[in-house]
Amino acid sequence: MNLSAAGTPAKSTTFTRQGIFVLATLILAAGVANLNLAVANVSLPDIGKDLGAAQTGLNLVAVGFTLGLAMSVVYLGALGDRFGRRRLLLVGLAVSIPLAAMAAWAPNITVLVIARILGGIAAGMVYPTTLTIIVAQFDGKAKTTAIALWSGLGAGFSAIGPVIVGWLLTFAWWGSGFAITIPLAAIAFVFALRLPKHSGESGDSVDSISGVLSIVMIATLVLAITFAPTPGQALFSIILAVISVLSIWYFLHRQRRIARPLFDLTIARRRIFWVAGLAGIIVFGALMGSFFIGQQYLQNVLEYNTFAAGLAILPSPIAMVLFAPIAALWIPKFGSRITLLIGFATVATGFIFMMFWTTAASVWLVSITYFLLGAGVSIAAAPASRSIMAAVPTRLLGMGSAMNDLQRDLGGAIMQAVMGALLVVRYAGEMRSAFSGAPAADQQLLTDQSVTLMTSSYAGAASVAETLPNTDSTALLQWASDAFAAGSSWAFGFGLVAVVGGMVLVAFAFPKKADEETIEAEYARTADAD
Repeated sequence: MNLSAAGTPAKSTTFTRQGIFVLATLILAAGVANLNLAVANVSLPDIGKDLGAAQTGLNLVAVGFTLGLAMSVVYLGALGDRFGRRRLLLVGLAVSIPLAAMAAWAPNITVLVIARILGGIAAGMVYPTTLTIIVAQFDGKAKTTAIALWSGLGAGFSAIGPVIVGWLLTFAWWGSGFAITIPLAAIAFVFALRLPKHSGESGDSVDSISGVLSIVMIATLVLAITFAPTPGQALFSIILAVISVLSIWYFLHRQRRIARPLFDLTIARRRIFWVAGLAGIIVFGALMGSFFIGQQYLQNVLEYNTFAAGLAILPSPIAMVLFAPIAALWIPKFGSRITLLIGFATVATGFIFMMFWTTAASVWLVSITYFLLGAGVSIAAAPASRSIMAAVPTRLLGMGSAMNDLQRDLGGAIMQAVMGALLVVRYAGEMRSAFSGAPAADQQLLTDQSVTLMTSSYAGAASVAETLPNTDSTALLQWASDAFAAGSSWAFGFGLVAVVGGMVLVAFAFPKKADEETIEAEYARTADAD
């Protein structure tokens, strides 16, 4: 790559040897973050048994990494624009290594949740920065292809994670899933040392007050949703929700008034920015929610072992890799709107198939479901990411990459929290109903503590079942399987409704191909004038 007079690498419209190295390094770095997003899901049943965690605790483990990412990316993206994107990338990769070790060897559920949240913050330094550097380094068709590969292959890491972890858990402890990211982060760190030192940083001051507000408003929103269905936590959830609403209001108010806002609302109001952002939040959130609920369903209801449960997701990364370059071809041919709609329709079809999962769902039904989900997300990812980055000038690439990250992480955090909450509510209700309808003699076998434990999670029910005679144990596990399947149906149904809503949003609010090209050309001229 050639350097400009300012020392910033000139944008490349073709893939040189150096450009391929840069892209491969950034995809690997993004892959480390994406892999960390998914490694917990397949381990949740084992974590629940070993650490004695309730379903709410497991939800926090699953959502913790995405929570840390989502709440930090806006602030960290601005810091990268100010102090150096490569520097932030290297710090994030370095810090992720001890935090992955902390999660792998966590002695209790509290330490594990803390490690996951902090690990997510470290990933917040890495993931948005990778896209920022890609946009700063490439232009034209090379940029479109690079973003498509970054989106598809990066997401593929998150989908293949359960396969690797599932295999590990057949002979290793549940923490091995978190430990596998350590060598990958180390390799990515070494490669990242060779990245260009500058990538169009602005040097503008950063409003740290807005940065703290962005952290508070997202963290309290996700935690309010997560704790809402937990018995005895209603008041705590309401307090968190109020704090979130007030923080969001003051954040938006502050962005309108200060000279250099952390999140430029003028840019955010651009249709190709906010529509693509909301679309990405829905589609990525739906995928992560389906993985979160699906992995537990496969193990708890269909009785897959960890390796089989991880292997069942393999069609998703395969589809992501296959369709990422196809999406790059469709964008210039059909426009982002049509490409997004094709992706959403494919994801919706996957959720329709998921609605037909029963306690006897075949491996073919599961495989087709995950292939459709992976293909749809891969198709939708490229136009969503490209549109957002096309709406922001080079000096605000951190804001654009932060929004891209929020697509995945805020979407994943919210969808996992909502789908997990629906699962908890329906599961607990079904278990109480089954228990109340059981013969009095069977009810007397269980103490109040045992009833509380078995209604808190499937792992709790399995723990109680171990204390009962064989016949009663089998009956209790059947109650738990049926209750979990019922709760999952609510979660999958919500995912389908959300995806259909996203399709409607894109169909009516996103510009058609000709309008999109005109809008992007105007934004490019405005950015050059600035």
